[in-house]
Amino acid sequence: MKDSPFSRISRNPGFRPVVLGFAIWLYCSGAVGQDRPTQITVHWDKVIRTTQTTPTLQVVVNPPLQRGTPVHDNAFKALHDLGADYVRYVPWLPYPKLGVAELEPPKDGKTSWDFTVIDPMTIDFLEATKEHSTILNFSTIPQWMYKTDKPVTYPADPIQVTWDYEQGTELRDPSMKEVADYYARLLSWYTKGGFTDELGKRHESGYHYSIPYWEVLNEVDFEHHISPETYTRLYDEVVLEMKKVQPETKFVGLALAMETEPRYFEYFLDHRNHKPGVPLDFISYHFYAVPSKDETPEVEQFTYFAQADGFLKTVRYIEAIRKRLSPETKTTVDELGVISADDLAQGEPGHVSQPIPNSYWNLAGAMYAYVFGELTQLGIDVAGESQLVGFPTQFPSVSMVDWNNGKPNARFWVLKLLHDNFGPGDKQVEIAEPAPNTPSNPYLYSLAFVTRAGKRRVLLVNKRDRTFEVSVGGAMGGQMDYVDQTSAFNPPTHAHLSSDTVKLGGFSVAVITFP
Repeated sequence: MKDSPFSRISRNPGFRPVVLGFAIWLYCSGAVGQDRPTQITVHWDKVIRTTQTTPTLQVVVNPPLQRGTPVHDNAFKALHDLGADYVRYVPWLPYPKLGVAELEPPKDGKTSWDFTVIDPMTIDFLEATKEHSTILNFSTIPQWMYKTDKPVTYPADPIQVTWDYEQGTELRDPSMKEVADYYARLLSWYTKGGFTDELGKRHESGYHYSIPYWEVLNEVDFEHHISPETYTRLYDEVVLEMKKVQPETKFVGLALAMETEPRYFEYFLDHRNHKPGVPLDFISYHFYAVPSKDETPEVEQFTYFAQADGFLKTVRYIEAIRKRLSPETKTTVDELGVISADDLAQGEPGHVSQPIPNSYWNLAGAMYAYVFGELTQLGIDVAGESQLVGFPTQFPSVSMVDWNNGKPNARFWVLKLLHDNFGPGDKQVEIAEPAPNTPSNPYLYSLAFVTRAGKRRVLLVNKRDRTFEVSVGGAMGGQMDYVDQTSAFNPPTHAHLSSDTVKLGGFSVAVITFP
């Protein structure tokens, strides 16, 4: 057998001392063996940056959110009590009757406009988020506006899922006015008390909400496979028509599923590719960590954080494009989460959803807290966790509540912990080296802030399913609020600190408020 480079090197007389020295370094550095206590020292007088990142979530329209279900009241109460800004609301393609207000083209002097099953959830959302900013995204274009070989059918039952509604890649109206008018009428329905349809008939709603943000379509790189050039044209037509209805509304563009394709950002963010008067208020894109189907829960903790680090590298690249082409444009990463490998098989015949271990919700929450912290350092404006409700057949692993009763799980409580303790205008301050999340201590993550109210706080994230001991200088006499596997589906636990040393359980997310 031919020698490998390693076998040749290993026969070198000097190789064994090198290996021995490396092994000694591993042992002494703590890279193997027992975890050593971590020391955190904060330099409160050394401000690194003023933060601008808002933690929030998205609400996807799903049958459990309908009025009268066991989920409805608890889920909407949790949303209301959270009080977050930039909450994203998305009626989308698996439930055409819940997300498309005109399912058939005008015919024989009639239109098919119908908000009967759309309005209850939408109004409940708008009421639950009153006094806070929201981003609406009716993401599904009526299918009949696309050219197809034959009409595309949809279930008569509004809560029956279908994954085949969106078909075709070419709009039947090349001017795109048909689509733009549809969205303008949607906006008018909720902000102007109604609209006049294609045939001149007035439809009254009685609603006069203010919609501060509207996101134009969703995951256009997947849905209808819309090119950057076509999407930019469509965005312009929709925005210009909607601004006639409510001029103060701001707009979010792209909502990409795969943020790794730079040509969308390069084209869309170039103002030369847009019509005069079209604003580029926000761009958006998504990230989900997804394990391989043969990974055990013990392995997934490594996968999720490794994929998160890969995503964060992409964010830095996107930020370079944005700052070069349109620095005034803000960014919302409005779908952040994890998807189990089992969820990807949910559309297969006879699929039965597998049980999800309780620790998973803490792992997913810890990953969100870590990504939120890193997006804060990168200056991203909005970090939106996905999503309020998922359930078997509809991405159960992304849910932030129990789909049986609507009560929050650990993912929701992590978001609330972050929302209640950090936000735009806080001052991030320096943590002395060696700090957590460095090669010498890669399993713990920490950030320190002086809040707008003058509170001194440290965020701690345990990226592993084992306990770590942490010494935080000056924390004695303060309070630690945390979400871990002991708090589980309950609100964050509060603990008075009688010393500087704390223990973080597996996948714990903690906030220490100093005395």
